[in-house]
Amino acid sequence: MEFITASQEHLDRMCEITEQAKSQLRGLGLDQWQKGYPSREVWLSDIREGCTYLAMEDGELLGMFAFQTAPDPSYGVIDGKWLTDGRYASLHRVCVADGRKGKGVAGRMFAYGFELAKRAGFPAVRIDTHPGNIPMQRALEKAGFTACGKIRLVGGCEDGDLRVGFEKIL
Repeated sequence: MEFITASQEHLDRMCEITEQAKSQLRGLGLDQWQKGYPSREVWLSDIREGCTYLAMEDGELLGMFAFQTAPDPSYGVIDGKWLTDGRYASLHRVCVADGRKGKGVAGRMFAYGFELAKRAGFPAVRIDTHPGNIPMQRALEKAGFTACGKIRLVGGCEDGDLRVGFEKIL
């Protein structure tokens, strides 16, 4: 498995995988990603910023995630306590293609995100997910993240929605 930065040529497949993820979340009875996020426009913006990475194998797109280095406004207030008080990178929009779930793709993407964060000098990585998204919570814990508390999303179509914030010290 190799990691590349997403480009415009990958956009259609990225959107297909996003729709698969939205369908899976809907099937779990969750409202996460059911209000129009992430959208084609969000992925396009990520491509322009160069912050989305794709897990590739033999030319096939297996999964993707956004790697961000600016402080996330949603992480400013937590009902709980972050493991660190300083700088952190964050991972968002983690998706794995149907047929590739449960095969270690997410774990490899998290590991690559940790590598990116270390190279950029960040001591920790944060991420969040829906309180009912047990498959993602299991993947996060397996990757070494610790649940730190509840947050509310700030901005966008999911503004105010409840999430569980996770952090990993690198």
